Amino acid sequence: MSKTAPMDQEQEEEDGEEEEIATTTNSNSNGSSSSLLELPDGVLTLIFSLVSDVRSRNSLSLSCLRFRLLERSTRLSLSLRGNIRDLFLLPNSFLSVRHLDLSLLSPWGHPFLHHTTDPSQEEELVALRLRLAFPDLLSLVVYARNPSTLSALAPRWGPHLRHASLVRWHQRPPVPPGADLLPLLSSCPSLASLDLSRFYCWSEDVPAALHAYPSSAASLTALNLLNPASVDGFRSSELTSVADACPNLTHFLAPCVFDPRCFGFVDDDTLLHVASSCPGLVQLHLADPATLSARTNYENAAAEAEEEEEEVQQDSRISCPGLEKLFASLPKLEDFALDLCHNVREAGPALEVLGNKCPRMKKLQVGRFRGICRAAGLHLDGVAVCGGLQSLCIKNSPDLTDAGLVCIARGCRRLSRLEIHGCGGVTVTGIRKMAGMLRSTLVDVTISRCRQMDAAASIGSLEPIRDRIERLHIDCIWTGQGLGPKSSPDVVSAVDEFDTDENGNGNGCCSNSPNKKCRYSDEWNNHGMSNGGDMGGFWNRKWDRLRYLSLWFSAGVQLSPLRGAGLEDCPELEEICIKIEGDCRGRPAEPVFGLSCLALYPKLSKMKLDCGEATGYALTAPSGQMDLSLWERFYLHGIGSLNLYELDYWPPQDRDVNQRSLSLPAAGLIGGCLTLRKLFIHGTMHEHFMRFFLGMPRLRDVQLREDYYPAPENDMSTEMRVDSCSRFEDALNSRPIPD
Repeated sequence: MSKTAPMDQEQEEEDGEEEEIATTTNSNSNGSSSSLLELPDGVLTLIFSLVSDVRSRNSLSLSCLRFRLLERSTRLSLSLRGNIRDLFLLPNSFLSVRHLDLSLLSPWGHPFLHHTTDPSQEEELVALRLRLAFPDLLSLVVYARNPSTLSALAPRWGPHLRHASLVRWHQRPPVPPGADLLPLLSSCPSLASLDLSRFYCWSEDVPAALHAYPSSAASLTALNLLNPASVDGFRSSELTSVADACPNLTHFLAPCVFDPRCFGFVDDDTLLHVASSCPGLVQLHLADPATLSARTNYENAAAEAEEEEEEVQQDSRISCPGLEKLFASLPKLEDFALDLCHNVREAGPALEVLGNKCPRMKKLQVGRFRGICRAAGLHLDGVAVCGGLQSLCIKNSPDLTDAGLVCIARGCRRLSRLEIHGCGGVTVTGIRKMAGMLRSTLVDVTISRCRQMDAAASIGSLEPIRDRIERLHIDCIWTGQGLGPKSSPDVVSAVDEFDTDENGNGNGCCSNSPNKKCRYSDEWNNHGMSNGGDMGGFWNRKWDRLRYLSLWFSAGVQLSPLRGAGLEDCPELEEICIKIEGDCRGRPAEPVFGLSCLALYPKLSKMKLDCGEATGYALTAPSGQMDLSLWERFYLHGIGSLNLYELDYWPPQDRDVNQRSLSLPAAGLIGGCLTLRKLFIHGTMHEHFMRFFLGMPRLRDVQLREDYYPAPENDMSTEMRVDSCSRFEDALNSRPIPD
C-alpha cells in the first residue's frame, strides 16, 4: 500500500497514466469542437457507471475534480487490501459504496489490531472509522477469525446490512455452539443473505445461532453453507432445523451426510421436509462433503473406477419417487444440484418430472445418478426433457453413453455450459456430436476423468465449436496410458439413430452412415480428421474466442503435450489455470515442467498455478528422494519468460507438518517475472525470501494467504509474522513504480 494512496485495491491503481479525457474533442460538420466536459452530469454518471475496469475508473477520476466526484458517486464496490495499522490512509471519498470487502486486509487472516495491548478498544476504533468512511453499506465481507471482529463491525451497519459473507480458514475457537454467528444475527435483523462457504465452523453452530434469533433467521432468503473444508456435513435433524428456522429461503446450499451407514443420514423424508418448510426455493444445492474435497491421484482413481464397475455399488436413500415428490413441491426451482457418493437408481423418470413440474429450470448438477438418459428410442427421455437447461453437470454416471449425450443435445438446445465428470461410457464420438449439435450456444465446457478419453482426445472432440468456445477445462491424463477403447460398433450405431442437425432434424452432424452427409465431414476430411486419420493437419487452426483455459497434470508430467494437442493458437487467451496433483517424493523424468511454452499466447496476463495437492517432503527428504524445493524449481522454471500481470501460486505441501511454504528457488524464479503487478502466494514464506520481490519494477500488490484448512495457527521461524509482513509492505511501497 502506497504511503500516498488510500488503503484499497482499486485506489492503489490510481498512480497509472492519466487518460486525457477532458481534452478529447470531436469535430462536427460545422468544424467546431466539443469537449466531453460539456456533457451534463446525468449523461456522464451513466457513462461512468458502465465502466467496470478498475484502472480505467481510476484514470477517469484523475482527469479533473468533476470527473473524480462523478466517479466516486458511481463506485458501488470496494475491496480494501492495505495494512490495518495504517488507519490514517483509510479512503474517505467513497461514500456511495454499497459492497465492502474487508477479507483481504493485511496481515491476512489476523483479527483487527490483535497485537495491540487493548485489542477490543482498537477494534471499536477501526469499526467507527469504517462506518464514517462507508456510511451506507448493504453488503460486507470480512475475515472473522474470532467473534470479537463481528461484535465490533456488525452493530455499525446493523439494521441496514442486507448481505454478509464470512471468511475463516483457521480452526474454530473454543466457544459455545453458534457464538461465532450470534453478533451478526443479533445486530442485523434485516439480513437477507448469509454466505458461509469460506467460513470454517461446526455443523451444530448454524442451527443454534439461527434459533437464537428467529426474526433474523426468518428474514434470510439466501444461505450458503457449502464449505469445501466441511468433513461431516449436516445431518438430517440439523438440515431440517435450518429449514424450519428460515422459511423464506429462496437459495439454499449445504453439505449433507448422505451415507446410509452414518447416523442421521439425509433421505427422501428429509428432502421433502426441506421442500415443505421452504416452498419458495429457487436454488437448492446439496452435496456429500466427499465430493467437495480434492480428489486423489488420477491413475489410482481410474483403477478404482474400473473395480467399482465390476461390483454392485451401495445405493443412497434418495429414490426416484422421492425426487419426483421433491420436484413437484418446488415449482419455482431454477438451479438444482444433488451430488452424492452413492447411487440413485433409475433417475430418468424423476428428471422428466423435474422438466415438467419446474419449467424455470436452468441449471442442473447430478452426481451418481444412473439412467439419466437411456436414449432407447427416437423420443426424448430423462434429463433431455428439461429443454430450458442452460447449464448441465453430470458426475460419475457410469451408464451414460454417446447416444445419451446426443439425446440430451436434441432436447436441451439452450445449453451454454456442459460439465462431464467421471463418465466412463462417454467417448470422443459422443462429445464431438453433442458439440456439433450445440454449436450455436455451447461456450463453456469441462471434461474430467472420462476413462475412454485422454486430454488430447478431449480437446479434439471439441473441434465443432473450436471457433466459439470461451472457457475450457480439461482434467484428463496427458499420456496414452489409461486411454480406453474407441467407440464400439453398437455405440456408433446407436448414435447414428439420433443423428440430427442443429434444429433437431435429420441429416445432422458426424454421421457414420453412408446414406447421410456429415455437416462437418468435408472440413474434417480436408484436415485428416475423418475415419480415424492423422490429426496433425487440423491442429493448426485457431481457437478464436477462448479466453480461459484450465488444465490438470499429474505430478512429474510436462506441459509440453499442450503444444501438440491443438491449443497452440489461442490469440484471445487471457487466463490459464494449471493444477498439479500427485506424489512428489520421487524424481521427475524431465528437468523442467515447461512454463516457457506458454509464451506462444500473446494476451496471456493471468495465471493460477495450483500445486496445493502435490505432496512431499518440505523439510527433510530421505536419501534418494527430492524435497519440495526442488519440485518448485521444476514447476516454476521459465516463468520469467511470460508477460504476466497477475499470478496466483499455491506451493506444494507437506501434510505431515501442515506446511505450505514458498522455498528459496521458487522465490528466486518468481522474482524473475518482471512484468508482474499482482502476486498472491497461497501459503507462508520467510521474510528474507520476500526480498527477491523488491527487484520486480512493476510489482504493486503482494499478499500471503493461508486460504486452506487448517491454516497454520502459530508463526514458524520468520514465516507470516505480522511485523515481517509490515516491513515488507513498507519496503515495497517505498519504491518508485513506473505506472
